Amino acid sequence: MHYKIAGAPMPALTITMEPGESIYTQSGGMTWMSDGFSMETNMKGGLMKGIGRMFSGESLFMATYTAQRPDSEITLASSFPGEIKVLEIGPGKEYIAQKNSFLCATPNVTLSAYVTGVKSGFFGGEGFVLQRYTGQGLAFLELDGTIVEKELAPGEKIKVDTGNIAFFEAGVTYSSEMVKGFANVLFGGEGLFLSTLTGPGKVWLQTMSVAELAKRIIPFVPSSK
Repeated sequence: MHYKIAGAPMPALTITMEPGESIYTQSGGMTWMSDGFSMETNMKGGLMKGIGRMFSGESLFMATYTAQRPDSEITLASSFPGEIKVLEIGPGKEYIAQKNSFLCATPNVTLSAYVTGVKSGFFGGEGFVLQRYTGQGLAFLELDGTIVEKELAPGEKIKVDTGNIAFFEAGVTYSSEMVKGFANVLFGGEGLFLSTLTGPGKVWLQTMSVAELAKRIIPFVPSSK
């Protein structure tokens, strides 16, 4: 199996597979493919794991595409301007990602729900449920805007505006922290809480979030009176 990511600002992922190799994606995730695949749709992991995926922003059902011929190609396109990133999952390599970021993965990668604390869920900007990637293999994420990678030392913190966390290594601690100062809360424009990531580990931040872009566009959308 090998892959190629091409295009900007709406990238597409093309994966070339040999007979017996496969990937899974959410229902409707495939854009085009060669005439050499079988497709199987199910809840992958059972009802409870499917429900967990739903809470993390993905569909209940997953579609698995398996190559039947040599050099079979399948392409999946990003649904929003940004970047596609690949994660190498394995022992000691687990990741937490924002909701709705899953594009596809190899069969031995497990996508599950990662539940944050109460305060982080209410005020952290990402909600109560994020996505957790474990197992062995490759996972591909579709992310918003430009992605910036940072490595945090033990105990080092970075405070991130709402929705700008793309993904981070599972060893990084995710929480939320109140903005200090009365004037900052009222007039700072950043909200009452900021998301806080504490090292050690790598974090990947995105310059744009779909929610923030929508909030800026809505005032300019014509409405009937």
